[in-house]
Amino acid sequence: MGLAFGNQTDHSALLKFKESISNDPNGVLDSWNRSIHFCNWHGITCSLKHQRVTEMNILGHDLRGSLSPYVGNLSFLRSLNLGNNHFFEKIPQELGRLFRLQQLSLPNNSFIGEIPTNLTNLYNLKGLDLGGNHLIGKIPIEIGSLWKLQTLKIVENNLTGAVPPFLGNLSSLTTFYVGYNNIEGVIPHEVCRLKNLTKLSVVANKLSGTLSSCVYNMSFLTIISAAMNNFNGSLRSNMFHTLPSLQYFAISMNQISGLIPTSVANASTLTLFDISRNHFFGQVPSLGKLQNLYWLDLYLNNLGDNSTKDLEFLKPLTNFSKLSTLGISFNNFGGSLPSYVGNLTTQLSRLYLGGNQIFGQIPLEIGNLINLILLTMESNHFEGKIPSIIGKFQKIQVLDLRGNRLSGEIPASIGNLSQMYHLGLGKNMLEGNIPSNIGKCKSLQMLYLSENNLTGVIPSEVFSLSSLTVGLFLSQNLLRGKLPDEVGHLQNIEQIDVSENHLTGEIPGTLGECISLEYIILTGNSFNGSIPSSFASLKGLRYLDLSRNRLSGSIPKFLQNISFLEYFNVSFNMLEGEVPSEGVFRNSSALGVTQNKNLCGGILELHLPPCHTKHNNFKEIVVIVSGISFLLIMIFIITIYWMRRIDKTKKFDSQINDQMVPISYKNLHNATNGFSTSNLIGLGNFGSVYKGKLESVDGFVAIKVLNLNKTGAQKSFIAECTALKNIRHRNLVKILTCCSSIDYKGNEFKALIFEYMSNGNLESWLHPTTEIPDQPKSLTLEQRLNIIIDVASAFCYLHYECEQPVVHCDLKPANVLLNDSLLARVSDFGLARLLPSVGISLMQSSTIGIKGTVGYAPLEYGMGSEVSIEGDMYSFGILILEMLTGRRPTDEMFKDYHNLHNYVKHSIPNHLFHIVDQSILDLPIELDHNTDNGNLGGIIHPNLEKCLLAIFSIALSC
Repeated sequence: MGLAFGNQTDHSALLKFKESISNDPNGVLDSWNRSIHFCNWHGITCSLKHQRVTEMNILGHDLRGSLSPYVGNLSFLRSLNLGNNHFFEKIPQELGRLFRLQQLSLPNNSFIGEIPTNLTNLYNLKGLDLGGNHLIGKIPIEIGSLWKLQTLKIVENNLTGAVPPFLGNLSSLTTFYVGYNNIEGVIPHEVCRLKNLTKLSVVANKLSGTLSSCVYNMSFLTIISAAMNNFNGSLRSNMFHTLPSLQYFAISMNQISGLIPTSVANASTLTLFDISRNHFFGQVPSLGKLQNLYWLDLYLNNLGDNSTKDLEFLKPLTNFSKLSTLGISFNNFGGSLPSYVGNLTTQLSRLYLGGNQIFGQIPLEIGNLINLILLTMESNHFEGKIPSIIGKFQKIQVLDLRGNRLSGEIPASIGNLSQMYHLGLGKNMLEGNIPSNIGKCKSLQMLYLSENNLTGVIPSEVFSLSSLTVGLFLSQNLLRGKLPDEVGHLQNIEQIDVSENHLTGEIPGTLGECISLEYIILTGNSFNGSIPSSFASLKGLRYLDLSRNRLSGSIPKFLQNISFLEYFNVSFNMLEGEVPSEGVFRNSSALGVTQNKNLCGGILELHLPPCHTKHNNFKEIVVIVSGISFLLIMIFIITIYWMRRIDKTKKFDSQINDQMVPISYKNLHNATNGFSTSNLIGLGNFGSVYKGKLESVDGFVAIKVLNLNKTGAQKSFIAECTALKNIRHRNLVKILTCCSSIDYKGNEFKALIFEYMSNGNLESWLHPTTEIPDQPKSLTLEQRLNIIIDVASAFCYLHYECEQPVVHCDLKPANVLLNDSLLARVSDFGLARLLPSVGISLMQSSTIGIKGTVGYAPLEYGMGSEVSIEGDMYSFGILILEMLTGRRPTDEMFKDYHNLHNYVKHSIPNHLFHIVDQSILDLPIELDHNTDNGNLGGIIHPNLEKCLLAIFSIALSC
């Protein structure tokens, strides 16, 4: 049958390829069966004469599996394209046998290991694309022998080393993309021998030095993309004279300084010019001949000298019919915004003007730019009224005029902007009422009107905007009247700030219907009545400030049960009664209750008088009986304690059972379907963790079963129970019960039962395994900061707030669990130690070999030093660095004397964005490496940089 269906070698090789595929969700390989000739299989092309496979194209079908080495038997193959799938493991060396191969495309998969070295045999290769994988190592020297190679793309990998000089031997090379790696050093002069090179992209690496002057002589270049590196120096003034074909020039996020080359005035072929986030200064030269420009980004430099001539370069831009993005934010441009800005092409969609020294009125002519989707003019000196002409921006999504000197009323035409989701008018001198037709902006997610002189009542139409999710900011105005009940319609809003106004009446109970609320700030008004009981529904509430009002009644006790609440302030009110003492009320630094005459109780740090209650005989009897009962129980426990002193393990089990209601082996066996592997959710140092369902507990639980055959497991059990039985904190994993029993085979059995954390551990979010489907999405910067704060809160409690300080000894991402709200809880106290205090000896039962995990534990632990609070802080610092860089401390790049700490220390502040995990950078434009585009840069707010630098500094200091 093989002869009837063509060459048997090719047929067998293709079947072996199919066998290596573990998942084919689209069924593209269903046709690969013996009933159909393999030349008619999906993605296969054969030669007409010999019926041999010449092309294999299975692009973008979500195939999952390894690449079979038998593909190397397809000896007539000229093109192999497996891009945009989920292939993993190494690229087989056998591909080097395909001597007829001309195109090898494996982009956007999950291949690991180094680039195969025997590619030197592919002497007919013209195109090599390995981008978007997890390849490591250097660019192999063997590639230098592929003299027919025209396209080399190895973007988005983990390659190291330098740009190899041997690339200069590839005389046919036209495209070289090596962006988003860890390439370092300088661009070698040998690259300049590539006279046919048209596209050069080295974006997002660690390259340094100046842009080689010889690059300016590569006259065929159409793309130079060198953004996000460490290049310095200045640009040659005549560079664009020798690059007549250049269309794309992107060098953002470097350290390049000096003047913008005057020769750019004649670069008529340029379509993109991005020099943002550098140190250029001086005036912008004339750009009048750049008629094809669609992207001009000068953001965050030192351009201009705050003079009236600074913006004259904009006038020639009015002839640019293709211009879509113009960014000049955060420079030193002065003068007034000229009226001819309204003559810019109507194709303009993004106009960034913020962070300069521009003054005067907003020209009416700006209303001609009817296709704008973004207009930012924040942090300038604009004055006068907001022109009603802005109502013509029918497509606008972001309008930011904050931090100016604008006055007058908010124009009613603002209601025409139905697609707008961000409106920032705060920090001006606006007056009058908030226009009611702002309720027509049905896409609005964030409304920022704080720090103005707005008067009147808050129109109810504002509260009809169910789209408001980010926040409603109306603070520091002159608003009056009540906060209407309609506020309850904002069910998805995260922040409400109406502080420092003249609002009156009771706080509406409907606020409890805003179930997504995290921040409520009502301070500095005249609210009266009591704190609404409906606030009990706000399970995610983090910040509640009701200070400086006229509130009465008591502080509701349910507030202490809101686990996320981290700040509560009711100072300067008329509250009375007892202050709760749990939850947020345990932390005096997060609590404000001063100037309430009749409050009492609470924690000692508040220095409030004790609460006096009337006693009757019945209560006194109850107290006496309770006291006697307690003494009897204590005598009984002490007696049992001494009776079991000989057997240390039995004694410990007794103590645990006094704390917790134990559970039987049978219960756990049933809860996990006999400890089925389908219920296995994790493996630890001393056992396995299963997901289970107990009848006595609502929802699922996590069951940690100790492997008692492993040395130290018994001590780990004792250490973890001892550490957890007397500590309670919202950021520590909650132990529910334990089991110390005998299994069905008569063997000793020990297990700990914890609350189940539905979002797994932090490790699975930072380093998702590509072979596992349904991996969690990446964490945003805000989510990472919240997790860092949660972990810090847990360790502050362990180190300084417990009766006896606890040292965890094994902080790492795998031991940070996340619940359904991504609240972090520290787990695995199997190596924990209790620090000695007066009259208490060190807990020797937890001395278990090496104290921690390699990469996270301080080096002195490995040399026998005692554990300490400082050791936990070292691990905490490493954890933060890993969360912000996305790199483990054991990453292969950290060899010899290199480590994660020094990697970060030597990269900040100048190269901050080279080391930050790219998934948390919110860039407005993403690079598509499957096109001929390089990096389009992006506008990153300086506050983001300040924030990241501050957190990195904290981590390094740990």
